[in-house]
Amino acid sequence: MVCPSCGTLINTDEKSCPHCGAWQPNLFGIGPVLNRIFGGRIDVLTLIPTTCIGLFVLSLLLDLGAALNVSGGLFGMLSPGRRPLIILGMTYGGAPWWTVLTATYLHGGLLHILFNVMWVRQLGPDVGHLFGPARYFIIYTVSGAVGFILSNQFSGYPTVGASGAIFGLLAALIVYGRNSKSNMGATMTRQIWQWAILMFVFGFLMSGVNNWAHFGGFAGGWVAAQFLVSDSGRREGRITILFALACLGLTLLGFILSIWQYITLIF
Repeated sequence: MVCPSCGTLINTDEKSCPHCGAWQPNLFGIGPVLNRIFGGRIDVLTLIPTTCIGLFVLSLLLDLGAALNVSGGLFGMLSPGRRPLIILGMTYGGAPWWTVLTATYLHGGLLHILFNVMWVRQLGPDVGHLFGPARYFIIYTVSGAVGFILSNQFSGYPTVGASGAIFGLLAALIVYGRNSKSNMGATMTRQIWQWAILMFVFGFLMSGVNNWAHFGGFAGGWVAAQFLVSDSGRREGRITILFALACLGLTLLGFILSIWQYITLIF
């Protein structure tokens, strides 16, 4: 197996890595499994937009009447009804805790998901390349959750979307550029700051935009990236992978709980 700390080939029964001294590099037998999940077998960069698209299609199918209603014009085209979004985990003031995780993958209309998926596909590969796939998933999850926590605290309005997490990805790239202390890093930082400021401005000019989630997502991404940036040039160790798996597990649990809660209310 490969030691998750130093990347050297070692025996699977080693109690500590003979090269770097990492304790239980095999993690009692589940280390190789963790490395496969966030080590190339599963493309996390594709997983997030694919999940968003899949859940958007599901939300449309759960209420075709609302989805095919064209009374809202271009911005209302292919918009899920309120009931499917609640079933799948929309968040709002007083909503269950898990909705701050699930709502990041839900979207309220065709243009909403197109723009958000476009930005995830634009920023995700850069964050994943610079920080690593597990760290990228942590930043995405923390950013989206913090954004919705702030939104629920100060607004409470029902909301969904990946834009808070997207602002977190912008913040992560800024943090990386500031810490790289290179001309390329400085150039990237200036460019990302311009994007972030423009997106913040557009948020105030357009109606129905959750600016609290944007601010919270940016702050959450900044803090998460500050914790992770010092290790961004190293292999992702067991703690990082375990934390990313915990984020994934809590999100999956959130969807299960949302659906189960709705079923229990019906029956």
